Amino acid sequence: MGNASWWERAVKVLPGGVNSPVRAFKSVPGDPLFFKRAGGCRFIDEDGKEFIDWCLSWGPMILGHADPDVETAAIEALREGASFGAPSRREVMLAEAFLGRLPHFDQVRFVSSGTEAVMSAIRLARGFTGRDIVVKFVGCYHGHSDSLLVEAGSGLATFGTPSSGGVPRGFTDSTAVLPLDDVPALEAFMNEHGEKVAAIIVEPFPANAGLLIQRPEFMQACRDLTTKHGALLIFDEVITGFRVGHAGAAPLLGIMPDMGTYGKIIGGGFPVGAYATRQDIMDCVSPNGPVYQAGTLSGNPVAMAAGLATLHKTGQPGFYEDLERKGAKLQAGLEKAAADNGITATVVRQGSLIWTVFQDEAPRSFAAIDGTKMEIYGRLHRGLIERGVYLAPSGWEVGFVCAANTDDDIDLTVAAVADTFNSWS
Repeated sequence: MGNASWWERAVKVLPGGVNSPVRAFKSVPGDPLFFKRAGGCRFIDEDGKEFIDWCLSWGPMILGHADPDVETAAIEALREGASFGAPSRREVMLAEAFLGRLPHFDQVRFVSSGTEAVMSAIRLARGFTGRDIVVKFVGCYHGHSDSLLVEAGSGLATFGTPSSGGVPRGFTDSTAVLPLDDVPALEAFMNEHGEKVAAIIVEPFPANAGLLIQRPEFMQACRDLTTKHGALLIFDEVITGFRVGHAGAAPLLGIMPDMGTYGKIIGGGFPVGAYATRQDIMDCVSPNGPVYQAGTLSGNPVAMAAGLATLHKTGQPGFYEDLERKGAKLQAGLEKAAADNGITATVVRQGSLIWTVFQDEAPRSFAAIDGTKMEIYGRLHRGLIERGVYLAPSGWEVGFVCAANTDDDIDLTVAAVADTFNSWS
């Protein structure tokens, strides 16, 4: 059976034919591909066609698919037991390795997804501070928990309204949504409401609506204003954690948050999430404190083993320098392919995160993205599918570079992009 047959079956039994909305190819031409196996930076679909994969399971596969050391660790753990629902040595080992990379935190609690990590961190921030309001920013996605599925209202600083069906208005009444890259709006909101704010949550390199690299002044304002008003600063590093550097984004920015949320890479491809903070805050979490959070598969030994193997390999000398070199090579190649073919495009990159936007400068806010140009991405996506290159099926999503990428993979991808652009003339 090929892609078309599996898609026909999927739409009968899964909502929209998928288990996560963006996979449905609603933002790009064509129907979804179904993949049967993967290795390194490539995978093969149910039609038997091979692709260079720049989506990489939306970021977790920093070593590439089916890394042999991660596979060996996961299989060894599986043979000892898929799940215990009780303490096991691997969760302790991963916690030690995790905190060894993040000395600004004292403890970590493992969960099963990034959404769960953020939901738990928000609850902990509210419980620790005794305050209700959480501030988030337009264009930053923090998972699909009710209180964070919120969109901005009118004006620069407003409390949000639900952006999803099924979310009661009361669930978002304590979530404020402010614009990115707007220090005056943030200052004005905190001056008015700061004593009621439990936390500001922000992606240190916002990467869920394009890659919106922020000015240092804006990120520093988040730190300064939370400190001034007794609120907590939460860095959502589900994407950036151990992706943009050895210890994630915080050391790169020179800004230490009070809490951090993590996922993706720390599970080595298995479902995992985590939130970390200092001791006095984590003491509020059950069983030591009144803030309840639990999970049947939290600290799952197979995920812990895969994450531990991943952290070990990414911790080797030169690992992130090599990713940086590959990311820079891909960025330069994409920029040249666009310029040579008269295509207006900006390639935004932070380490091994990369995003192409079809406008003449890098946006720093969601409002600055020209959504009418997403049609160009859709055409590029279809052209690259035909040429054996797989990108995320949405122009709003970032791409990822992995350790398994070779210079040849980059050259082949750039050539496919150039050929696609050239075919439009």
